[in-house]
Amino acid sequence: MVFSEKYLKKSRFESLSDFKENLEFVVPDNFNFGYDVVDEYARMEPNKLALVWTNDQGEHRDFTFADLKTYSDQTASYFQSLGVGRGDKVMLILKRRFEFWFSIIALHKIGAVCIPATHLLMKKDIVFRNNAAGIKAIVSVGDENVLHQIDQAMVESPTVEQKISVGPQIPDGWSDFSAGISSAPAFVKPANASDNRDISLLYFTSGTTGNPKMVAHDFTYPIGHIITASYWQNVKENGLHLTVADTGWGKAVWGKLYGQWLAGCAVFVYDHDKFTPADMLEVISKYRVTSFCAPPTVYRFMIREDFSRYDLSSLKYCTVAGEPLNAEVYNRFLKLTGICLKEGFGQTETVVSIATFPWMETKPGSMGVPNPAYDVQLLHPEDRLCEDGEIGEIVVYTGAELPVGLFAEYYRDPAQTAAVWYDGYYHTGDLAWRDEDGYFWFVGRVDDVIKSSGYRIGPFEVESALMEHPAVVECAVTAVPDEIRGQVVKASIILSQEYRPGSDHLVKEIQDHVKRITAPYKYPRIVEFVTELPKTISGKIRRVEIREKQ
Repeated sequence: MVFSEKYLKKSRFESLSDFKENLEFVVPDNFNFGYDVVDEYARMEPNKLALVWTNDQGEHRDFTFADLKTYSDQTASYFQSLGVGRGDKVMLILKRRFEFWFSIIALHKIGAVCIPATHLLMKKDIVFRNNAAGIKAIVSVGDENVLHQIDQAMVESPTVEQKISVGPQIPDGWSDFSAGISSAPAFVKPANASDNRDISLLYFTSGTTGNPKMVAHDFTYPIGHIITASYWQNVKENGLHLTVADTGWGKAVWGKLYGQWLAGCAVFVYDHDKFTPADMLEVISKYRVTSFCAPPTVYRFMIREDFSRYDLSSLKYCTVAGEPLNAEVYNRFLKLTGICLKEGFGQTETVVSIATFPWMETKPGSMGVPNPAYDVQLLHPEDRLCEDGEIGEIVVYTGAELPVGLFAEYYRDPAQTAAVWYDGYYHTGDLAWRDEDGYFWFVGRVDDVIKSSGYRIGPFEVESALMEHPAVVECAVTAVPDEIRGQVVKASIILSQEYRPGSDHLVKEIQDHVKRITAPYKYPRIVEFVTELPKTISGKIRRVEIREKQ
């Protein structure tokens, strides 16, 4: 059974033009992912595999849709017994534990608001989130440091009424998740669990300045991820899909939940604390993963492994997102596997917005073309639409109707919402240009673009040139203030082992290399060799942190 077909007027397309012209969603009046997808699978195909979970300790669990209905019903009943109901805010800090799936489905079923969060939050981060959203309950992994940070935040978090641990540690003052769901009474579905425009998900997303914003998605949001899973990740019915993402980040629902299950594809979860490329390749091989999605950083490290040690014959399709893909990584992965990496672009506020879809020729380094469910344009700084070849901001024209999958608002922040959503456009804050074939090429965040001696330089184009030098394992390009030029290009570089620790001669060699690969004015006038680059847990390089330390 493929539920995605139920929510599209047409689900099988012969070409990109067919896809663009005939894609149209069918959104029911009252959609709830918990009932309309999970429970329907449990009714129609109870033994259909939904979730394959394993961890770096060798534990393994398989869950059918019948299992997930049972566990999510128990969890929903347990939450109700704690006073959690429609519209209440519940924060989930669950890493990659399978209790995340029990909890998010349960929260959908009772109409509560799910707030996924990373386990890296400190006390001040938790206090801010608790009070900004009015969080009523927290469900957490039972890790000592995570529990400690949450406890430290409680004095300044008056709205939080319940603290629930999934173990192994369950300190005084905390409820036991496993005991709670096992003893919960039979679940009774609420008479009015939710409406389409109710908030179902809140994600805290950080910008370059100020506190994180609360991205609010309504109950129709999962339907938009049909495009993400079926037509970008190209997942298949009864396949097994792995997206590398912690559940605290928006990428998790892009690749570990909504679209995959709508397409009838099982989700694979590898629960690990530290990314090790050899281990990732081993689980892909052992569990016969069929499709894979990860940020470029993961691929960069994987291609340095000996692929001959792994049977990757099950792997048919691979996608990449999170930051732009360097051609060097694309070419190396293609040589090792025969698989063309398909790039995609989107934000916490959206589903996949621009992508290389299955009917398209891949252009390494290009994001692809717009998702036809979104009217994506490039807006010139002069407030006109860009011609081919011109750099502009990626915007989504919304008109009078909210496109399926686009966020509803920044919760409790109308000023911030108005700052990015005006004149009928949602402004992404990302810059790109479009070639004559309609492919979009990422340039950088509006805040990341370097303005030097009258030139506008995108960090990615310099990073792509740097990555072609054999000494460079990873790099980040940022701007440094300069009295004469306004700004100059700085490259922070992690060197491969044989080139360490680096030298003035190597700096000159790398600078000359960039001048040969791209326009000479883009070369990094400052080169710094580092041992690590600051990143988010999802693998994105935090250029803002590099700039702040300069």
